[in-house]
Amino acid sequence: MEIQKLWDQLDAETRQWLVENPGCTILPRTVAAGIMKSTGAQLEQDRHGETILSPSDCDFIRGAAEQFESHPGASPSARS
Repeated sequence: MEIQKLWDQLDAETRQWLVENPGCTILPRTVAAGIMKSTGAQLEQDRHGETILSPSDCDFIRGAAEQFESHPGASPSARS
């Protein structure tokens, strides 16, 4: 999916959810739908209709969460 490339296009609610759930590897359908709506990107789904984050997506989200935690007044909208 390359969440890093899509990050700036995500709505604040979706970014907030990702930052608050950095260990998630399978996106809830509502989050995946939010990403597709915000970016226009078609996300790959497995045979169960789930969107699975790649290891690089997970690393990026963990980094964004760590940056947000180290600057509590910051918004997760800032690119890490």
